[in-house]
Amino acid sequence: MKPTLFILAAGMGSRYGGLKQLDGLGPSGETIMDYSVYDALRAGFGKIVFVIRHDFEQEFREKIVSKYEGHVPVEVVFQDLNDLPGGFKPNPERKKPWGTNHAVLMGKDVIKEPFGVINADDYYGAESFQILGDFLREAEGKKGRYCMIGFRIENTLSENGGVSRGLCEVSAEGDLTGVTECHGIERKDGRLIQVLADGTVADFPEGANVSMNMWGFTPDYFDYSEREFIKFLEKNHDELKSEFYIPTVVNALVESGEASLKVKETPSKWFGVTYAADRQATVDQFAKLVAEGVYPAKLF
Repeated sequence: MKPTLFILAAGMGSRYGGLKQLDGLGPSGETIMDYSVYDALRAGFGKIVFVIRHDFEQEFREKIVSKYEGHVPVEVVFQDLNDLPGGFKPNPERKKPWGTNHAVLMGKDVIKEPFGVINADDYYGAESFQILGDFLREAEGKKGRYCMIGFRIENTLSENGGVSRGLCEVSAEGDLTGVTECHGIERKDGRLIQVLADGTVADFPEGANVSMNMWGFTPDYFDYSEREFIKFLEKNHDELKSEFYIPTVVNALVESGEASLKVKETPSKWFGVTYAADRQATVDQFAKLVAEGVYPAKLF
C-alpha cells in the first residue's frame, strides 16, 4: 500500500497577511503545496489528505483540489476548535485553533496506512519526500515506528525575520530523544541567535538538526494522539491560546518508550513564505528551479 501525504493547511497565515496556502508562486500559478504534491507523487505516495478550515472550503476546492483530479485521490478534512474528544468544551471566548497535533487528529477516519505530515506553506525539496516515502514503505504493518525529516538550521532561515524551529536532540543511533520549540532564530551580524521566553537573546547552535514539521507516522499514532490530547485538555481546555503540538505527543511517546522516532537527515534547502517579504524570493526560487529543469513550467 502506498503511503499518504497529510498536508496541514488550516493555519491562519497571520504573519504573512493572508491565505498563503492559496497564493500562486510558481510560473503557472502553482502554490507551494502543488510542488509538495508533485514531489510526493514522484516519491511514491498514493493519496493526499488536506486539513483545512470550513470558512475557506469552497475556494480551496476550486483552486487546489480540482487540479489534482485524474492525478491522485484527494480527501479534505476540517480542523474545528469545537471538535474535541472526551466531552470537553472550549472556552467560548477562544478563537485560536488547537495546534498542529489537533489538526493531525482530524485525519484519523480517512488515513489507515503509513502517512507523512507536512506544512502547506513550506517547500521541503524532492530529496526530503524520497527519504520520507522510503521510510514509510518500510514501516507498513508496524507500530510505534516513526520518523522526522531533519534539516540543518542553516538551510531553514528567512532573510526577513526570525523563524520558529524545533531543536532536535538526537542519539548516537539516530533516534530523536526530544524536541524543544525555539523562536526568533535568525542570523545577525554573522551570529546565529534565538529569542528566549524572557525576551533575551542567546546563541543558537550552528549545524543543529531542526524540525520543519515533516514527520512520518503509522496509523497507531492517532490513538496515542487522542490519549495525549485528552491529558492536555484536562489541564488546558479553558485556555484561550494554549496549543497541542506534534512535538508534545512525540516527546511523550519517546519518553515513555512506546515509540521510537528516527531522525532522517535531508540535504534539501527549505524556503517558504513566513513573512510577506519572503514572497518574491520564493517566486524567484521556483522560477530558477523550473529553468534548471527540476520542475516543469506547469505541474498539473
